[in-house]
Amino acid sequence: MNTTPHVEAEIEAILEARTGRACAFMPSGRFALHLAFRLLLSPGDRILMSPLEDDTVFFGALAAGLRPVMAPVSTADGNLRLDAVEPSTWSSLDAVLTANIYGLPDRVADLRQRCDEFQIPLIEDAAHALETEVEGRPIGTFGAASVFSLSKHLPGRGGVLSLATPDDVAAASPLRTALLAEKPARRRAADTAKSGVRGVLEAVRLMAAVQRARRSIRRRGLGEWRVPLRASRLRGAVSANNGLEPFDEWMNTAYPDYRMGQRSSGVRRTLAALRDVERDRRERLAGVVRLRELDAVAPGAQAGPPQPLLRVPLLIENRDSVANALHQRGINVYFVYDPPLDEYAGPEFVEPSSAPGAASWWSRHVLPVDPHDAREVVKLVRTKHIRLTAAAPPSV
Repeated sequence: MNTTPHVEAEIEAILEARTGRACAFMPSGRFALHLAFRLLLSPGDRILMSPLEDDTVFFGALAAGLRPVMAPVSTADGNLRLDAVEPSTWSSLDAVLTANIYGLPDRVADLRQRCDEFQIPLIEDAAHALETEVEGRPIGTFGAASVFSLSKHLPGRGGVLSLATPDDVAAASPLRTALLAEKPARRRAADTAKSGVRGVLEAVRLMAAVQRARRSIRRRGLGEWRVPLRASRLRGAVSANNGLEPFDEWMNTAYPDYRMGQRSSGVRRTLAALRDVERDRRERLAGVVRLRELDAVAPGAQAGPPQPLLRVPLLIENRDSVANALHQRGINVYFVYDPPLDEYAGPEFVEPSSAPGAASWWSRHVLPVDPHDAREVVKLVRTKHIRLTAAAPPSV
C-alpha cells in the first residue's frame, strides 16, 4: 500500500500549523518556486532577486519566462538592500523574491510594505529559513507565496509551497500535475520492488549518484562553485519557451528527481524530522552561539538573539583554501554562490545590479558553516589547524 499521500498530508499540516497558511507538498523546493513563479507572474515579467541566489532558482525563473533583476545586497548579511534599489527600478518591477540567505532573514516587513505600495507580489524563498523567525513571526508568512525546501535543514526529500488560502492551493494543483515528470521505468521498478535487498541496493546507487553530483558541484576546482552556464544551450532553452523540460540539465543538479514523485521512504524521513524539528532547532542555536566566538562571523549573524541558521556565514580571506582544508577533514562546505548571478550569467540573461560590489565581495569571501559542525570547526581554529583571517569589507 502506498502511504505517501497520507505522509505528505501530515507534512502539509505541520507547515500549515507553523505558517497559518495553506500548504502543498512538492517534489522539491526548486520545483515549488518555479510553480510559484508560474502562478503569480507572466512571461516577460521582471522580478527583483538577490545575485547570491541559488543557481536553480535563477534557472527556474528563466524557465518561467521571467527577467531576473539583480538587487544590491548588504555586506553585513548578504540580503537585499532596499535603500540601494533605484526608484526607477521599483516602478519597473512585477515581483520581488527574498533570499533569506543561510537563514538570515531579509527585511521582509519592509519588503512587504514596498510591494504593497507598488501592488506587486512578494515571493519568499524560505529554503534556507525553515526555522527562522522575525519578531516571533515565521519566515514564509509575509509574501503572497513562500517556498520551503525540506532537504536542507532536515534529512529527507521534498519541498512545500505555501499560499494564502486552500482555494489558492487547489488552483495550483493542475499546474503541479502538468509540470511533474513521470519516473523512468527503472526508477518506478525500484520504488515498487518488493524485495528489501533490491530496494536497498537501488537506494544506495541513487544516493551514490547524488553524492557524486554534489561533490562535483562543490569541488569542480577551487573557485568553481556554480554549475556551468553553457550559454549557447541556455539561450536555446530560453528560446524554446517550453516550460521546465528544456531546463532539466540545469535544474536537476544534485537532484535528478526534482520534478518527480518522491520515494515514500524519503518522504517518511522528512515527516520524522519535522516532528523532531525542535531538537534540530536547539542544536542549531547551540552551534550558532559557539560559532559566534569566531571573529570572522558576518555581522548579520553576530547581531541580536541567535537564530537557528542553516549555515553561519564567515567572511574570510582565502575562502577556497579553507574550504578545501575543511573538506579534507570531513567537513563539507555547501551553498557558496560564487560568482554573483550578474557576473555568472551576464546581461543577456539578467539585468545587472546597479551596485554590484557588495555581492562580488561577499561571494568571494563567504564560508558557510553548518552549526552542527560548530564544535569541530571552533576546535580546529583554536588549535590553529585551520587559520581564519577575517576579510575587511569593501569601502563602497
